[in-house]
Amino acid sequence: FKMCPGRVISKLLCSGEKEVDLAVQSAKAAFKIWSQMSGMERSRVLLEAARIIREQREEIATLETINNGKSIFEARVDIDISWQCLEYYAGLAGSLAGEHIQLPGGSFGYTRREPLGVCVGIGAWNYPFQIACWKSAPALACGNAMVFKPSPFTPISVVRLAEIFTEAGVPKGLFNVVQGGAATGQFLCHHPDVAKISFTGSVPTGIKIMEMAAKGIKPVTLELGGKSPLIIFSDCALENAVNGALMANFLTQGEVCCNGTRVFVERKILDAFTKEVVKRTQKIKIGDPLLEDTRMGALINKPHLDRVQGFIKQAKEQGAEVLCGGDLYVPDDPKLKNGYYMRPCVLG
Repeated sequence: FKMCPGRVISKLLCSGEKEVDLAVQSAKAAFKIWSQMSGMERSRVLLEAARIIREQREEIATLETINNGKSIFEARVDIDISWQCLEYYAGLAGSLAGEHIQLPGGSFGYTRREPLGVCVGIGAWNYPFQIACWKSAPALACGNAMVFKPSPFTPISVVRLAEIFTEAGVPKGLFNVVQGGAATGQFLCHHPDVAKISFTGSVPTGIKIMEMAAKGIKPVTLELGGKSPLIIFSDCALENAVNGALMANFLTQGEVCCNGTRVFVERKILDAFTKEVVKRTQKIKIGDPLLEDTRMGALINKPHLDRVQGFIKQAKEQGAEVLCGGDLYVPDDPKLKNGYYMRPCVLG
């Protein structure tokens, strides 16, 4: 593995209507087998997938770093959270049960918990492998099949997850990966054999998905971008507050949907807090994400970098002061010179 930002790492064909239909039919066939298995049987398969991920942690984390550009230090955490998620839902699989209700006159009613069928997962590019595990673990534990579409900017690591599920013993075709952008997503949302859609991404896309799902009355789960202000008072433990503000803003190059985009600080400690934040921000090590001491990698792509630069320009025009960073960063290593790096920025 070599880290070469700005270079093509692989070429994939986008899945059209035909391929999407094939994936759904494949999932439907596997669903017949998987949904008939007991929760304990499904649990064993998910635990085996978790074990493989844990065993191959380093290899998968490296793949994720190349896939996304985040530091290897963070990618390892993503992979740990992924296998932990599979273990958690494997633990629930055996205990999913309905209820027995006593009715008058010696009659009784009962409820069954039945899987939905083919679920669709549409992932984002900031936590590609982790989001795929977050969506597939509960779906599979409950006896469903899944067709997953990763972001076209990070298509690779989810394919590895599909291989791991197969190795772990899920029926052939239970977890399918289709590649592509908005058009592929539309084919999935409109497909009559899809029972549920789970999406992580932007608000505008979330709105479109909800509209498409409404046509077939498909339930949706949407995890969209949010604005999450931090409020810091003068009686805080300053170091802890600074750590919190830095993590909330700079984790995964700041490309996080619950990012602490605004930090409101009580005036009494504003100067001390700002000084410490700026000092710590300037120490964040940017560069080759595969190096152990790197704490910030490259942004996802050129349009995104341009967009972030546009936000900084707009903030300056509106009267904000750049306290540090915000400029493009070119690492010393010549193989990284085309990377989409910028210095972490603090606006006052």
